[in-house]
Amino acid sequence: MNDFDWKNLIDPLFYIHFDINGIKLGVYIVLFIVFAETGLFAGFFLPGDSLLFLAGIYSRELIENILIIDNDFVNVILLATLVALSGILGNIVGYWFGSKSGYYLYNKEDSFWFKKKYLVQSKDFFEKYGGKAIIFARFLPIFRTFAPIVAGIVSMERKKFMFYNILSSFIWSYTLIFAGHYLYGFLLDNYQIDLKQHIELIVLILVGITILPVIYKFGKKTKEEV
Repeated sequence: MNDFDWKNLIDPLFYIHFDINGIKLGVYIVLFIVFAETGLFAGFFLPGDSLLFLAGIYSRELIENILIIDNDFVNVILLATLVALSGILGNIVGYWFGSKSGYYLYNKEDSFWFKKKYLVQSKDFFEKYGGKAIIFARFLPIFRTFAPIVAGIVSMERKKFMFYNILSSFIWSYTLIFAGHYLYGFLLDNYQIDLKQHIELIVLILVGITILPVIYKFGKKTKEEV
């Protein structure tokens, strides 16, 4: 913490290796970020997808913040499950907030934390794909933040919302964490490629993969409005 730099806030490894006076808190920070993306509407700048992919690579280190488990597979399962539960809880808070504050959000002025255009875009996205939007949104920054809020605003049936909420959170967490963990092992064992030596490249690729669809969607919408 002595060498803190503001750029650390967009660096996934900063959160994974986070410690205070030698006490490692990485797993708690990762879980909080997953919750915050939807529960606190801060998803537009937090490194969600790349964070989970790298969390898969460092799964043993993260779980050891809580307890020591020798079985590698159990480490990954436990981490992915904890992340999924955090994502579920975040979406529940987002849904509740949307159901209670829809009118307020549509009349709220833009700020650093809130952009109304993202809410409108997410509403259009939700109306196009319905309940499946909850699943699609998990893999898309910004949409991931506002999809549960929109679900609450449009009064999506709670049972239906919870079904898609739980399903999407487990698909998202298990896909990215398992991909990070086992791709790392596969490349290291078969090609002697250590992904830990290419973290910046991994982050750039993942950001590109997840951000490009969002940019395309916003760009297309802007052209239609012109």
